[in-house]
Amino acid sequence: MATDNDSPPQPQEVLPKATATTGSETSNKLTLIPLIFLIYFEVAGGPYGEEPVVKAAGPLLGILGFIIFPFIWSIPEALITAELSTAFPGNGGFVIWADQAFGPFWGSLMGTWKFLSGVINIAAFPALFVDYLKNLFPVFSSGVLRYLAILVSTVLLSFLNFTGVAIVGYAAVALGMISLAPFVVMSLIAIPKIRFRRWIDLGQKDVKRDWNLYFNTLFWNLNFWDNVSTMAGEVDNPQKTFPLGLLCAVVFTCFGYIIPLLAAIGAVSVDQRKWEAGFMVDVAEMISGKWLKIWIEIGAFLSGIGLFEAQLSSCAYQFEGMADIGFLPEFCKLRSKWFNTPWVGIVLSTAISLAVSCMSYTSIISTANFLYSLGMLLEFSSFLWLRWKFPALKRPYRVPIRLPGMVIMCLIPSGFLVFIMAIATKTVYLMSGLMTAGGIGWYFFMKVCKSKKWFNFRDCYIEEDS
Repeated sequence: MATDNDSPPQPQEVLPKATATTGSETSNKLTLIPLIFLIYFEVAGGPYGEEPVVKAAGPLLGILGFIIFPFIWSIPEALITAELSTAFPGNGGFVIWADQAFGPFWGSLMGTWKFLSGVINIAAFPALFVDYLKNLFPVFSSGVLRYLAILVSTVLLSFLNFTGVAIVGYAAVALGMISLAPFVVMSLIAIPKIRFRRWIDLGQKDVKRDWNLYFNTLFWNLNFWDNVSTMAGEVDNPQKTFPLGLLCAVVFTCFGYIIPLLAAIGAVSVDQRKWEAGFMVDVAEMISGKWLKIWIEIGAFLSGIGLFEAQLSSCAYQFEGMADIGFLPEFCKLRSKWFNTPWVGIVLSTAISLAVSCMSYTSIISTANFLYSLGMLLEFSSFLWLRWKFPALKRPYRVPIRLPGMVIMCLIPSGFLVFIMAIATKTVYLMSGLMTAGGIGWYFFMKVCKSKKWFNFRDCYIEEDS
């Protein structure tokens, strides 16, 4: 083992330059409960959107997917996020991790993949909300009114983000409780109507399984645990708050998915092919009547708000964090004078989200999943490399597994990521390839901008690498 005299510098020696973002004042920091609900909305926001797993593979595989997948994916991702967020508590999140592990090029590319996957993912929430809304008002099923509803809801929701992450966090608490309430009621009412055989078979032997839809839906509903890392600078006492918040959010999210799904499948017997996004409201009506359907519609609307706000906050603070470590010009981290929020990131994220909102719901989540998968492969690699190269790095929370176990823990979800990418359509390959090429070009363009002094940059690794 190398001695202190000949060993390479530990990441914490350059950490102040890489993670100087300290976020808002202490009084406006995120505390535990708001953080739990913010993570919950980063990932789930309720069982809205889980229905396609039943359509794609039937009830049994749908149920098993939401039971098994958290152990394959959600728990490893949450553990990695807890360790690295406490070791590098800045608003760059996973961008800092890749930069510290492999250098500025990979940090910048990580930023491209995760930022674009995030803003594309944002576009899915207004679309999902309109899918639920059309059950009450069929006029929003297609055409100009559908796109107008998506446009108006996107613009209005983006304004709430300007009020600050603390307000968004407390709003997430209220939205989470209210949006989950109708599913609690539905699950209780459904208990005497449940027939266990329906969990195994809905009677459609001739339905072809759609593995692309099945795995993409599972992945979309249970990923993005690491998005909250881009707001580490906004969290009160992140070294203690982050691990506990992630643990509570994992448990909360998994039960929030599986219990309503068990109740809905067990209580009604309908054609498997009807289980599309938004079908849960029809199941609620079958179980208890029109009033519960309307209540879940309202819950879908509120959940959509929470999902949108959490994801937009993550993207905006990531954008600010990238400027703070020198990957973007300094004007990109400008904050609002009234609310101390990163308004440049909010505006850009909203604009890109609107630009891709014309895509279909399936195309949105498939493209977001592909870009996110690329970023996660790099994130797993960064985690393992930092564990191996810098074992003495101060980690306030450390995953209690040795490096060989960490490799196994990362290999299993990495295999799933490769599978998700392999089943993507040609359109998704094309879009993701163009966006990746654009990200590489952007990195070198930023180097030119810095060397020519076209913009002001925070002194960091782009300059050192040039």
